[in-house]
Amino acid sequence: MSSATFLCNQHVLCGVQYRRGFYFALNRQPLIEKRKLLGADARFHRSRYVVCSITSDSGDIRPTFVDEESSKPSENIEFQQTDGDELLAAQIALADARAREQAFEKERGILLEKLGQAEAKQHEYATAIMHEKEMVVAELEAAKDLFHKKLQESVDEKFDLKSKLILAKQDAVELAVQVEKLAEIAFQQAMSHILEDTQLRVSAAETSAADATYQIEEQIRSATEGTLLSIVDQGKSAIAKALAVAKVADDRAKRYVAAPMDDSKLIDEIASIKFQNVKLQQEMYDLQSQLLVYENDFNKVRLELDHSRQQATAYELQARDAEKNLVEFQESNRKSALKQQGELKLLFNKIKEDAVERGNATSNAFKAELETLKSAVQAAKETARSKDEASLRRSEALQRSLRASEAASIMWRRRAELAETLLLKQVPLGERNEDSTYVVNGGRVDLLMDDNSRKLKLLTDGPRREIPEWMLRRIQSICPRFPPRKTSLSEAKISNFKTLELPKPDEVWSIALEKPKEGDTLVEHVMEKEVIEKKRKALERALQRKTIQWQRTAEETKLEPGTGTGREIVFQGFNWESWRRQWYLDLAPKAADLSRSGITAVWFPPPTESVAPQGYMPSDLYNLNSAYGSEEELKHCIEEMRNHDLLTLGDVVLNHRCAQKQSPNGVWNIFGGKLSWGPEAIVCDDPNFQGRGNPSSGDIFHAAPNVDHSQDFVRRDIKEWLNWLRNDIGFDGWRLDFARGFSGAYVKEYIEASNPAFAIGEYWDSLAYEGGNLCYNQDAHRQRIVNWINATGGTSSAFDVTTKANAGILHSALHNQYWRLIDPQGKPTGVMGWWPSRAVTFLENHDTGSTQGHWPFPRDKLMQGYAYILTHPGTPVIFYDHFYDFGIRDVITELIEARRRGGIHCRSPLKILHANDDGYVAKVGETLVMKLGHFDWNPSKEVHLDGSWQKFVDKGSDYQLWLRQ
Repeated sequence: MSSATFLCNQHVLCGVQYRRGFYFALNRQPLIEKRKLLGADARFHRSRYVVCSITSDSGDIRPTFVDEESSKPSENIEFQQTDGDELLAAQIALADARAREQAFEKERGILLEKLGQAEAKQHEYATAIMHEKEMVVAELEAAKDLFHKKLQESVDEKFDLKSKLILAKQDAVELAVQVEKLAEIAFQQAMSHILEDTQLRVSAAETSAADATYQIEEQIRSATEGTLLSIVDQGKSAIAKALAVAKVADDRAKRYVAAPMDDSKLIDEIASIKFQNVKLQQEMYDLQSQLLVYENDFNKVRLELDHSRQQATAYELQARDAEKNLVEFQESNRKSALKQQGELKLLFNKIKEDAVERGNATSNAFKAELETLKSAVQAAKETARSKDEASLRRSEALQRSLRASEAASIMWRRRAELAETLLLKQVPLGERNEDSTYVVNGGRVDLLMDDNSRKLKLLTDGPRREIPEWMLRRIQSICPRFPPRKTSLSEAKISNFKTLELPKPDEVWSIALEKPKEGDTLVEHVMEKEVIEKKRKALERALQRKTIQWQRTAEETKLEPGTGTGREIVFQGFNWESWRRQWYLDLAPKAADLSRSGITAVWFPPPTESVAPQGYMPSDLYNLNSAYGSEEELKHCIEEMRNHDLLTLGDVVLNHRCAQKQSPNGVWNIFGGKLSWGPEAIVCDDPNFQGRGNPSSGDIFHAAPNVDHSQDFVRRDIKEWLNWLRNDIGFDGWRLDFARGFSGAYVKEYIEASNPAFAIGEYWDSLAYEGGNLCYNQDAHRQRIVNWINATGGTSSAFDVTTKANAGILHSALHNQYWRLIDPQGKPTGVMGWWPSRAVTFLENHDTGSTQGHWPFPRDKLMQGYAYILTHPGTPVIFYDHFYDFGIRDVITELIEARRRGGIHCRSPLKILHANDDGYVAKVGETLVMKLGHFDWNPSKEVHLDGSWQKFVDKGSDYQLWLRQ
């Protein structure tokens, strides 16, 4: 006779509990209950198993006791059954049967409900899979559309570039032809002008020589003729006189001969004749002397004639030399023309080659861009494919989970059907499968299944490997809590686990919900998916940046070293004591915080090896292992800044440099390291270091040798060093220390050679005082700074020392002297008022603040000071101590946000509305108004302010800010 065995206990079996403590097994193996029977006899103090059998014919209950230790039926127990006992047993059996029927009905309803839940879950899984598939298809379609769009854009851009290249080639050819024609015309015109000028000069020289010769000959001829005529005339007159005298004497002699005379008369006549002869001789002497004079004059004239002939000969030689020079000049012009023609041909060929190279470069760049786009598209395809594969894997995982849930549903349905058939007694109990077994072992359920289903095994055994504690805690919070193993009935009675409440399907642990673990195939797929997703996002960002760069014009992307982008906010990333720590390692982690705060550039301390630990007494410029850290730490810090889009400004000391060696006479003026200069690199007017260079172009710094920037090798070495800092180390710009020590023209040369993104010069000068009080007019002070900026050609900005200086304008103005903040022209009184785009405003730095304390800014006025410089044009600088140590970081961040919202930049227009003892009011740009002091004012009281204004910051009598709606 086959029998079915049920358990007399108050514990759990497969979720079915009966009212009177009887449990029915839903399998085909007799069930065993462990129960301790206590009676009058001490023999029954041990536990016994009570096996209750129900006969298949009558349904009677026949208990059989089994010893706990031997698991054998006790032979000492016998039951005496009477008719009353049979009736009682029958009633109990009937009641139990009814209870079992009700329990089975209840269990059937629960199973049907769970079956419905499983089907709903199955439908939900199917819906989720379809939705996921639709999303994947939509993403794939979007990716395809994006790919086609980018491809079309690339093709269009390729055509545009090709057309531009063709037009550029045509323009280059036309330009070359025009240049050649213009050069030929210019050469012909120059040659014609030169030849005409030379011919005119030769003709003029010949004409002047001929005129001079003719004039000299005329002068000689006229002088000679005049002299000869005068000599002839005088000779004729003298001869005539002599002949007349001789004739008279002859007549007298004849008369005397003919007529006798007295002796006295004769003597008188002879005396008179003698007298006349003497007179005649005297006249002859006079004539001879005049003749000598005339001969001398004639000789002079002859000498002048010879001189004139020599001059004429010289003029002829000059004319011949001019003609020879003309021939040589024509020959040289011909040669230079041929040379210029050859150079023009070379230039034309070079232009052609440059055009071809530019075309090739453009073509290569286009090909590179096209390859980049192709790689991006390929990556997008790979990403889409990987996403599709990941979606398929996920779908397969969901399908496996669905199949597991379907298997569970089938199992529950089979159990329900089995229970129903048992209740209705449709299937004989003896025909059930003996291999399917459910065992109760101390209250713990061990489910043994076939190899095809792993889900329920995972429910009982957990994952396939050791789980970390954090994951174990999470799993335990959602997994079903199985009853612990019981060792006795008393322990079971006091246990909190009275029933086995199975979890809902979404609370069951599964692989699909489990986090990835190393070494798992699913983990590898998930990690591969994450990597592909990261690559896809990186490619999308790169493609987006590339698209933005294509759309930007050259003016929008151009950076000027004097202004940067125009919206820079500089952070001085050190103080006077920063060298005492490994500063680069401390500063690098602050990059993200600085970027979030709105800062755009970080000013680094001097990076080079230095005699003084602060870095301002440099020695070997190429040794970057300083007190602030090593060269590798510096590069890491700069890289961190770049990762957060921050510019890095290096503090470079170019005015002076400390020597490493002494000269033979004991002076430290010989430099070591890579830049091994000597005394010729030091200015000669430095009194302490016996330099042999040129005089300094600025002020002398007496603590170290002042570098002579007029030397070509010094400038060449400094340019190479700056480019090394830019290209190899990673600095983006410069802060130029002690800029008054050398000319701004050299600064211009260094900036043009190194091409920094931003440059600031420290031109520190003293303000004007009168009687111990600060003068109102400081135009001379800011004029000196503006002159230095002009000397740099505007390539560098400069600190607005006029506004700061030694207890300067802003110091005094914030102590109820706000009228100092406006000059007679209505502009700010610092460099900001004259050249705001080159003015770098600040409150303190490592010299004025920190532990040096030279003219520190009043601590109780710091918020007002930052409200002034952060809301005004120019480039503001924030000091490290103020931001991180003084407790006003939130105030500074709020002011930076106000500057951003107001759209303020270094060239923003400024209109000062009020400036008196009570306060200061200014409108900056078109969207921001700020007030300092306890002046009773708001935008509604100003007639000239139109629009609607909303208060953004209200710090009472310190400052207030309004933004236009």
